[in-house]
Amino acid sequence: MKRFLAVFAASVAALVVACGGGGSSSPTPTPTPTPTPTGFTNANLTGQYALEMSGTDLNGSFIARVCSFTSDGAGNISAAVEDVNDAGSFNIVQFTGGTYTIGTDGRGTMTLNGGAGSGLQLSIALSSTTSGFAVQTDEAATTSGSFDAQTASAFSLPSITGSYAFDASGGDANLAPLTIVGQFVANGGGGVTGGVLDFNAGSSSAPSGPQAIPASTISTDATFGASNGRGTITLDGLTFAFYIVDGTHLKILEEDSNGATVGDALSQTGTIPTQVAGLSGTFSFVVGGAAVTGNFGSIARAGSAAFNAGTLSAVSLDDNNDGNYTKLTNDSGSYTIDSAGSGRGTFTFIDSSAGAFSYIFYLISPTQAFIEETSAAVIGAGNMSAQPTTISNSALAGSFTFNWSGQTIPSSGNIGFEEDFVGEFALAASNTLTGTVDFTELGSTSTPVFTGVPVTGTFPISGSGTGRNSFQAILSPGGGAPSTTFNFAAYVGMGNTIYLITTDSTRVTAGTAVVQTAP
Repeated sequence: MKRFLAVFAASVAALVVACGGGGSSSPTPTPTPTPTPTGFTNANLTGQYALEMSGTDLNGSFIARVCSFTSDGAGNISAAVEDVNDAGSFNIVQFTGGTYTIGTDGRGTMTLNGGAGSGLQLSIALSSTTSGFAVQTDEAATTSGSFDAQTASAFSLPSITGSYAFDASGGDANLAPLTIVGQFVANGGGGVTGGVLDFNAGSSSAPSGPQAIPASTISTDATFGASNGRGTITLDGLTFAFYIVDGTHLKILEEDSNGATVGDALSQTGTIPTQVAGLSGTFSFVVGGAAVTGNFGSIARAGSAAFNAGTLSAVSLDDNNDGNYTKLTNDSGSYTIDSAGSGRGTFTFIDSSAGAFSYIFYLISPTQAFIEETSAAVIGAGNMSAQPTTISNSALAGSFTFNWSGQTIPSSGNIGFEEDFVGEFALAASNTLTGTVDFTELGSTSTPVFTGVPVTGTFPISGSGTGRNSFQAILSPGGGAPSTTFNFAAYVGMGNTIYLITTDSTRVTAGTAVVQTAP
């Protein structure tokens, strides 16, 4: 079975960066476009940060990590610790220190020394002084993800209180794709008092449906809890290590014999709807996953729909199934909301040629949600968010950081391995873009790691922009390496976050681009 295409790490970063907690059920305001930042320095990465990454190791198995590191604002990492789950084998790794550099456009590098192997090397891109994206570049594995500034005063159990929506995705004990989404309630005293979750596993005959989460425990780590925010939580018999970002955000990694999954838990904010009338407006979404029958290939899907009183309209969906691209339009469907207030809901629509598409979601706020795909023979997970009130090239113009991750389709130039991208681009009101990207593709028969690659392209908005838009990026490595054109279907989410999936037959790639805030 091919690798599960996980897009949650980048997508949840986009939600947090662009939107904070959210809270209104009305469409979100469009941010004021910002000029291209040119003033980033090493000083803009100062303090403690929680990092989350996932991808594949050199054997093609799923690998994921959650980490806490401390940077001094002068190019040095003074301390770092991580939890790693590689194909179900998990370890805690302490690094002895490290270094980093930040360029004026927010792009940079980071090296964590010591620990397992030779350490960890990353290319990074700051979205702001408190968040960014990262890609592994040391050729020991290919992973990507996001990092967020930690609040050290929240490194205790009382900060974990209230209701949280969460997702975790990867593989089960049989190495089949697995997604888990749900909601749990914490009492601030080390207890989980209830909740509900849904899982969809490739080893199961069908999605689980809603499962009650029994009472369980949350604990902080005696060694790394006070210094790095590390702890553990049990949800329906599954054990997760976590690193506290703050009281509203945990980065979680499964550490048990049931599977290897990674994701986030975010505090539910605003008034969570208990009836369909409480969830309305136009939403966009992105999902990554895998087929569990047929070609067993990676899948990326992105789309949008108008939600109104239990009915879906103006449904648009772009689907890349192992390089086979399909565009679906003019569909309608329906959605439900849990009356108990968990934030759980479902939505479904039927295409006359492609059949039924079904999803479960758990609301983070009335305008944000984690989603799990439960369509026949597909397992996937991602994010959904309300769209801005205005979507246009002039409204979007500014600087963005991005993280794309995907799977190449086997060809004479590669063996169908994962590739991961991180970078920055400036989008002009004329719809052209220019920027720079670093990326890894360890299956390439030529160069496995590329840095400082120029990016050019276009992002013209179609009509109102609420549906599908075309996004093209041309990567030009130089040095005799050929240029590569990436064609994406693009949907705009809240905070001008851009959800992207490739429409090319050569790869299945998904990811996000988020507004970059100048220091």
